[in-house]
Formats: sequence, structure tokens, C-alpha cells
Amino acid sequence: MPLSAHLSRRERQIMDIVYELREASAKDIQAKLPNPPGYSAIRATMNKLESKGFLAHRERDLKYIYYPTIDHKEARDSAIQRLLKTFFAGSASQAMSTMLDLSIGDVSEEELEELNALIRKAKKDKAGNSKN
Repeated sequence: MPLSAHLSRRERQIMDIVYELREASAKDIQAKLPNPPGYSAIRATMNKLESKGFLAHRERDLKYIYYPTIDHKEARDSAIQRLLKTFFAGSASQAMSTMLDLSIGDVSEEELEELNALIRKAKKDKAGNSKN
């Protein structure tokens, strides 16, 4: 099961902030959360994330500083898998098509060429794997 499936919306928001800051106190989180709950609720959520194995902490200047225990890439990949499964029936091509439709005016020629190169590489890798 993907890692992110174990997280509530608020827990995912907190993890996003911790990844962005690399480490954070409850006050740091409270300052960055949209519509933040009280300090005690944030601390309780961070303690819950720690008990789930997503965060660890150390003490600095009489406060807890939390940091992620799961690599950002692993968490990102898990979130993408969940997104694909939830909204696109596991189809990467449907997801990419939707992203392009939503941002077509913002996609540069360089980004389109980069996407083309990635598609060519994926085709080459798939052809190489099917020979084995």
C-alpha cells in the first residue's frame, strides 16, 4: 500500500511543509499551514506522524525539531501512484494528457521537447526489456 494512503489530508499537508523546510518545529508548521489548528493539535498530529514512522525529532533550544524519515522521492512516488490509482484508473497516459490540457499555455517548447525525449527513452527501454 502506498505510504501516502496512511496519511490524512492534514498529515499530508504537514509532511509537505516538513519536506519543503527539511526540518520544522510545530510553530514553523503552524505558520505555513492554511487555516492552522491550534499549537497543541499540530503537536499531536506531528507526534502521530512520528508514531507512524514518517517523522522523527530531536531537541534544539528546548523545542522539538521534526524531520522526515522517508526519502522525499519515495514519498513523491507514492503520492503519484495514489493519484494515478484514484483519479486515472492507474493510467499514466491519462494523467499526462490531463496535465498537458490544464497547462498547455504554460508549457515551453523546451519542456515539450524534454517530454518527447522521455517518451522516446521509455519506448527504447520497453523495447530493450521485451527482448529479454
